[in-house]
Amino acid sequence: MKLVIMGTLSTLGVIYIIPFIVYSVFSVLIGAKIPEGASPIQFLISVLIVKLGTAIAITSIFYLSKNIFYERWLLFSFLWWVMFILGEFGELMLPTYSWKEAFGGIVSETIYTPLSIFILRIISKQS
Repeated sequence: MKLVIMGTLSTLGVIYIIPFIVYSVFSVLIGAKIPEGASPIQFLISVLIVKLGTAIAITSIFYLSKNIFYERWLLFSFLWWVMFILGEFGELMLPTYSWKEAFGGIVSETIYTPLSIFILRIISKQS
């Protein structure tokens, strides 16, 4: 159980922090912005809640299927990445979401998905 908690927290850290770094750079370079109508604190809390759910799912599925995905962690990462990218394209259909935000999301997900799962693999090696 301790490893699942450590895995969830490490995954949450990676998938919460990387997007802020990427979006900060993108806000300067291409003018990406947080959604209108939300205060910065509301935005940060909403992102944290969504990322917490994602971290729990990634970690739980990885540990439950460790026998399958431990050596195939890149495949596991790729499957999650595809889901995230499809989500970006789905959000892009909304009038409040621009290609700038979608591109930032795609870059973030391309970094944090394999990184978080690689870290999970390292943590799970301890069991």
